[in-house]
Amino acid sequence: MIRKIIHIDEDKCNGCGLCATVCHEGAIDIIDGKAKLVRENFCDGFGDCLPGCPTGAITFEEREAPAYDEAAVQESKKKKELQEKMKHLHEGGCPGSRMRMLEQPGEAGSNIAEPMRQAPQLRNWPVQIKLAPIHAPYFEGAKLLIAADCTAYAYARFHEDFIKGRITLIGCPKLDDIDYAEKLTEIIRQNDIQDLTLVRMEVPCCGGLEMAAKRALQQSGKAIPMNVYTISLDGKIKA
Repeated sequence: MIRKIIHIDEDKCNGCGLCATVCHEGAIDIIDGKAKLVRENFCDGFGDCLPGCPTGAITFEEREAPAYDEAAVQESKKKKELQEKMKHLHEGGCPGSRMRMLEQPGEAGSNIAEPMRQAPQLRNWPVQIKLAPIHAPYFEGAKLLIAADCTAYAYARFHEDFIKGRITLIGCPKLDDIDYAEKLTEIIRQNDIQDLTLVRMEVPCCGGLEMAAKRALQQSGKAIPMNVYTISLDGKIKA
């Protein structure tokens, strides 16, 4: 059909993108530094983009073009709104729940039939703080490890470098609706704990676990050495 539609003079276009921003229908994209009418059926011919062009590169013309498809425009708007919501969920809000693709060195797959190169070092069960008893034989004279749930997944040598020779307790303050400090205080106070190692992720929500451990140590009234290690999202110990 012959109808009024916009025309973009690419020689005049400076690629500022204002037209794409003010086009509510999403008919215009910036490609290779130039504005282009990429969806003719999204252009309603009203010309909201004209006043926004600082170089006068956009004009009207009448020519053969597909009819304005309002249903397609509305469907496209819904998809964009959903994408923005998902972007906010994964890129904004709490960094601890932010979606990220992490690249690791070496092959993506591994041969699970290979003999295990590292023996498991776990010495106690249960390991969840909320399930752990206050009194247990393994706490006597123990070096205690308190670790955030995610650390063992992020740090490849977790068993060898942290669990080995220690009694392990794990938790996540974001998932467990309890005050870890109360139980940890009693474990430290009522048992002969030799030292304390805390391993957390770099995300802010892990700070709750660190604060709970420090508060427990203070409330226990004992002078026990404590070391804190922070694991980055790419699996390294941060200095």
